[in-house]
Amino acid sequence: MSSAAAAVPPVGRTKAFLRLVMIEHSVFALPFAYIAALTAMFELDRNIHWGNLLLVTVAMVGLRTFAMACNRIIDRELDARNPRTANRELVTGAVSVRSAWTGALIAVVVFLGAAAALNPLCLALAPIAVVPMVVYPYGKRFTNFPHAILGLAQAMGPVGAWLAITGEWSWDAVILGLAVGIWIGGFDLIFGSQDVQADRAHGVKSVPARFGVPAALYGSRACHAVTTVLLVWYALATGAGVFFWAGLVVVTVAFLYEHTIVKPHDLSRLNRAFFSTNGFIGIALFVCALVDLLVRGLTV
Repeated sequence: MSSAAAAVPPVGRTKAFLRLVMIEHSVFALPFAYIAALTAMFELDRNIHWGNLLLVTVAMVGLRTFAMACNRIIDRELDARNPRTANRELVTGAVSVRSAWTGALIAVVVFLGAAAALNPLCLALAPIAVVPMVVYPYGKRFTNFPHAILGLAQAMGPVGAWLAITGEWSWDAVILGLAVGIWIGGFDLIFGSQDVQADRAHGVKSVPARFGVPAALYGSRACHAVTTVLLVWYALATGAGVFFWAGLVVVTVAFLYEHTIVKPHDLSRLNRAFFSTNGFIGIALFVCALVDLLVRGLTV
């Protein structure tokens, strides 16, 4: 570690690491884990188990932090060549590779600890959840479809959250997990469209780079149509009430809006589609699902 890096206060290094892993983007995956966990509690005994819900939160944030840190570490050389990502913390030196690895290892230990505290099945399956998190950043080096690997990684969240509560496998959770994975894979197609030129110049593989932005946006629309169908299936499978169905209407409208503001020849509003709209989708559906469960008898 350089003397300059050593002189940075620990609080400053922590803030830089949190910026590196974009901790605030946990909003994309957490709401769906909560939907799965709360639905499992409703089916189990209709009581909210706050301790388990806290452990689910710790596990989700820990695993996501590990995944993002690994992503940034593995991609740091590619990031340095892309004007959009050249200011990331590992490229500028705001965070050292050593510090990033330390943070990643702490995060994965936190994840494994939370899994162990939940139940033996969660701990046994936890290593499986870690694998796609590490494979994903390498995916863009060997396949044109790294978005599918990201989707698989994200699909594990609701499944793991359900297992955390019941200790048993649930196909209902798998339906929700697939919906989440395809949703996130779909908006990753949109997000990747802004890097087509840099990706092609440096041999980074993706659907937009290989097949073009129009094909990627059509693929994203297809993904989000499938997501909507899966969410309807999940609602039917779990006997969801009117508030959850109202949430699905909101999600559908948000999807339509998202695909209206992003066009192959105009990506100027891509960040609004990616960050604002998709963040809204997760939170809106969670709020509707929570209200629905409370109305149907979930006890706080």
